[in-house]
Amino acid sequence: MSTETAMLKFSLDVTDASFQQEVIEASKSVPVLVDFWAPWCGPCRVLKPVLEKLAEQHQGKFRLAKLNSDDNPEVSRLYGIRSIPNVKAFVDGQLADEFMGALPESQVRVFIDRLLPSPADLLRRAAQTSLAAGDHGAALKTLLQAQMLAPKDDAVLADLAAAQLAAGEPENARVTIGLLSPLAEQDERIATVVAKVKFAASAAGGDSMDALQARLQAQPADLDSRLQLANQHVARQEYEHALEQLLEIVRRDRGYGDDIGRKTMLSVFNLMGRDGDLVRRYRQQLAAAMN
Repeated sequence: MSTETAMLKFSLDVTDASFQQEVIEASKSVPVLVDFWAPWCGPCRVLKPVLEKLAEQHQGKFRLAKLNSDDNPEVSRLYGIRSIPNVKAFVDGQLADEFMGALPESQVRVFIDRLLPSPADLLRRAAQTSLAAGDHGAALKTLLQAQMLAPKDDAVLADLAAAQLAAGEPENARVTIGLLSPLAEQDERIATVVAKVKFAASAAGGDSMDALQARLQAQPADLDSRLQLANQHVARQEYEHALEQLLEIVRRDRGYGDDIGRKTMLSVFNLMGRDGDLVRRYRQQLAAAMN
């Protein structure tokens, strides 16, 4: 195979029309570097062979996409290209890093190395494939291997907790989220996993839903039972039923459990994505109940 043919395996030209598929979607499997260039740009002609050489040497660990910014103004405008060469890196469908100018090969290598997935990241991706196929056992085994390689990696821990929850191991998931760093929940995805684990832990080991509902029919003011029932509904992703019980707690006793009715509703809103008709409707009802 010629050098030119080999390069074509790991780099390609993209356009406004193909950018979504060849860059954004492709970056969900492997990092994609986009080289914004133009024929008249001297530094671009210096950088391009460096990028192609490194793409070949890395043998598919990242993908090089070359976009002529003169011929493809839509994507160039979308990403604010004002000076070229400009290299933007995409990972998991998102812009992850960039540099401008014709950097020397050594600096480009450092830039690429920062983007490449670690062995633990590769195991995370394999586990996600297993989870999507419904193979919880394989996912757990793979994520435990990833944890051994990166015991303090919040992304690995969050994935492990989610897999443990999916496999019906809420107590193990609770222990795993206890290993997260103090700032981990600033990541919305990790915060969602933590919320799911906490609700599952609250629901585990309690009375059955039938028993709780029967108790509430006999004693509507039993707010402990209402809270337990709400947690059970959240654990089953029955969010509207959960919100109705929590709203009733707020209406009956705002101070119950240090305002736990309102606080739990806010946690459910976050779990649902903070948007949508159901969230908006219950936000309005919560505001009315508080006033």
